[in-house]
Amino acid sequence: MIDLELRVEATAWAELVPELEQVCQRAIDAGAAQKQSAGAVSLLLTDNAEIQTLNRDWRGKDKPTDVLSFPADPLDEPFLGDIAIALGVTQEDAKSRAIGLDQHLSHLLIHGVLHLLGHDHKDDTEAAEMEALEVAALASLGWPDPYK
Repeated sequence: MIDLELRVEATAWAELVPELEQVCQRAIDAGAAQKQSAGAVSLLLTDNAEIQTLNRDWRGKDKPTDVLSFPADPLDEPFLGDIAIALGVTQEDAKSRAIGLDQHLSHLLIHGVLHLLGHDHKDDTEAAEMEALEVAALASLGWPDPYK
Protein backbone atom coordinates (compact mmCIF):
# COMPACT_ATOMS: atom_id res chain seq x y z
CA MET A 1 0.00 0.00 0.00
CA ILE A 2 1.20 3.47 -0.92
CA ASP A 3 0.60 6.50 1.25
CA LEU A 4 -0.44 9.08 -1.35
CA GLU A 5 -0.04 12.82 -0.96
CA LEU A 6 -2.17 14.31 -3.75
CA ARG A 7 -1.90 17.93 -4.86
CA VAL A 8 -4.30 19.04 -7.61
CA GLU A 9 -3.09 22.30 -9.15
CA ALA A 10 -5.18 22.11 -12.33
CA THR A 11 -8.71 22.04 -10.91
CA ALA A 12 -10.19 20.63 -14.13
CA TRP A 13 -8.73 17.24 -13.13
CA ALA A 14 -11.42 16.87 -10.45
CA GLU A 15 -14.15 17.85 -12.90
CA LEU A 16 -12.98 15.45 -15.61
CA VAL A 17 -12.13 12.37 -13.52
CA PRO A 18 -14.87 11.29 -11.14
CA GLU A 19 -13.51 9.96 -7.84
CA LEU A 20 -10.09 11.36 -8.75
CA GLU A 21 -8.35 10.53 -5.48
CA GLN A 22 -9.58 6.91 -5.56
CA VAL A 23 -8.51 6.48 -9.20
CA CYS A 24 -5.03 7.75 -8.33
CA GLN A 25 -4.70 5.63 -5.19
CA ARG A 26 -5.83 2.44 -6.94
CA ALA A 27 -3.45 2.96 -9.88
CA ILE A 28 -0.45 3.76 -7.71
CA ASP A 29 -1.16 0.77 -5.48
CA ALA A 30 -1.50 -1.48 -8.55
CA GLY A 31 1.86 -0.33 -9.88
CA ALA A 32 3.61 -0.77 -6.54
CA ALA A 33 2.05 -4.22 -6.10
CA GLN A 34 3.94 -5.43 -9.17
CA LYS A 35 7.13 -5.10 -7.12
CA GLN A 36 5.55 -5.83 -3.72
CA SER A 37 6.53 -2.30 -2.69
CA ALA A 38 5.12 0.04 -0.09
CA GLY A 39 5.97 3.58 0.90
CA ALA A 40 4.87 7.13 0.21
CA VAL A 41 4.44 9.04 -3.05
CA SER A 42 3.76 12.70 -3.68
CA LEU A 43 1.58 13.29 -6.76
CA LEU A 44 1.08 16.61 -8.54
CA LEU A 45 -1.76 16.84 -11.06
CA THR A 46 -1.04 19.99 -13.00
CA ASP A 47 -1.30 21.71 -16.36
CA ASN A 48 0.95 21.78 -19.41
CA ALA A 49 2.64 25.06 -18.47
CA GLU A 50 3.81 23.84 -15.07
CA ILE A 51 4.98 20.47 -16.35
CA GLN A 52 6.86 22.23 -19.14
CA THR A 53 8.71 24.24 -16.50
CA LEU A 54 9.52 21.09 -14.53
CA ASN A 55 10.61 19.28 -17.69
CA ARG A 56 12.86 22.20 -18.66
CA ASP A 57 14.36 22.68 -15.22
CA TRP A 58 14.94 19.00 -14.38
CA ARG A 59 15.43 17.31 -17.74
CA GLY A 60 16.59 20.13 -20.01
CA LYS A 61 13.60 19.61 -22.33
CA ASP A 62 11.60 22.81 -22.84
CA LYS A 63 8.28 21.25 -23.79
CA PRO A 64 5.29 19.78 -21.99
CA THR A 65 5.17 16.05 -21.38
CA ASP A 66 2.60 13.69 -19.92
CA VAL A 67 4.34 12.35 -16.80
CA LEU A 68 7.52 13.06 -14.86
CA SER A 69 8.92 10.90 -12.07
CA PHE A 70 11.48 12.01 -9.52
CA PRO A 71 12.75 9.06 -7.45
CA ALA A 72 13.67 9.84 -3.85
CA ASP A 73 17.07 9.21 -2.39
CA PRO A 74 17.16 5.74 -0.77
CA LEU A 75 17.95 7.47 2.53
CA ASP A 76 14.48 9.06 2.38
CA GLU A 77 12.66 5.71 2.65
CA PRO A 78 9.81 5.02 2.95
CA PHE A 79 9.31 8.04 0.66
CA LEU A 80 9.58 6.73 -2.93
CA GLY A 81 9.47 10.05 -4.77
CA ASP A 82 7.36 12.52 -6.71
CA ILE A 83 5.21 12.14 -9.81
CA ALA A 84 3.78 15.01 -11.86
CA ILE A 85 1.16 14.60 -14.61
CA ALA A 86 -0.08 17.25 -17.04
CA LEU A 87 -3.77 17.47 -17.84
CA GLY A 88 -3.49 18.84 -21.38
CA VAL A 89 -1.03 16.28 -22.74
CA THR A 90 -2.85 13.46 -20.95
CA GLN A 91 -6.21 14.57 -22.35
CA GLU A 92 -4.83 14.79 -25.89
CA ASP A 93 -3.24 11.33 -25.64
CA ALA A 94 -6.42 9.77 -24.22
CA LYS A 95 -8.49 11.33 -26.99
CA SER A 96 -6.10 10.17 -29.73
CA ARG A 97 -6.25 6.61 -28.30
CA ALA A 98 -10.04 6.77 -27.89
CA ILE A 99 -9.85 5.87 -24.19
CA GLY A 100 -11.14 7.53 -21.06
CA LEU A 101 -9.07 10.05 -19.17
CA ASP A 102 -9.27 7.89 -16.03
CA GLN A 103 -7.85 4.91 -17.93
CA HIS A 104 -4.94 6.88 -19.35
CA LEU A 105 -4.26 8.57 -16.01
CA SER A 106 -4.10 5.12 -14.41
CA HIS A 107 -1.55 4.00 -16.99
CA LEU A 108 0.61 7.07 -16.46
CA LEU A 109 0.49 6.65 -12.68
CA ILE A 110 1.56 3.02 -12.95
CA HIS A 111 4.33 4.04 -15.34
CA GLY A 112 5.45 6.77 -12.93
CA VAL A 113 5.49 4.47 -9.91
CA LEU A 114 7.56 1.91 -11.78
CA HIS A 115 10.11 4.64 -12.51
CA LEU A 116 10.19 5.47 -8.79
CA LEU A 117 10.88 1.80 -8.13
CA GLY A 118 13.91 1.80 -10.42
CA HIS A 119 12.48 0.70 -13.77
CA ASP A 120 13.30 2.44 -17.02
CA HIS A 121 12.86 1.99 -20.77
CA LYS A 122 16.24 3.09 -22.12
CA ASP A 123 16.74 -0.10 -24.12
CA ASP A 124 14.44 -2.73 -25.61
CA THR A 125 14.93 -5.24 -22.79
CA GLU A 126 14.16 -2.70 -20.06
CA ALA A 127 11.20 -1.37 -22.06
CA ALA A 128 9.71 -4.85 -22.50
CA GLU A 129 10.05 -5.61 -18.78
CA MET A 130 8.49 -2.30 -17.79
CA GLU A 131 5.64 -2.69 -20.28
CA ALA A 132 4.86 -6.18 -18.97
CA LEU A 133 4.60 -4.81 -15.43
CA GLU A 134 2.37 -1.97 -16.65
CA VAL A 135 0.10 -4.39 -18.51
CA ALA A 136 -0.21 -6.63 -15.43
CA ALA A 137 -0.98 -3.66 -13.16
CA LEU A 138 -3.57 -2.29 -15.59
CA ALA A 139 -5.17 -5.73 -15.91
CA SER A 140 -5.52 -5.87 -12.12
CA LEU A 141 -7.64 -2.70 -12.44
CA GLY A 142 -9.70 -4.11 -15.30
CA TRP A 143 -8.01 -2.04 -18.02
CA PRO A 144 -6.85 -3.55 -21.33
CA ASP A 145 -3.29 -3.77 -22.64
CA PRO A 146 -2.43 -0.27 -23.95
CA TYR A 147 0.33 -1.62 -26.18
CA LYS A 148 -1.97 -3.70 -28.41
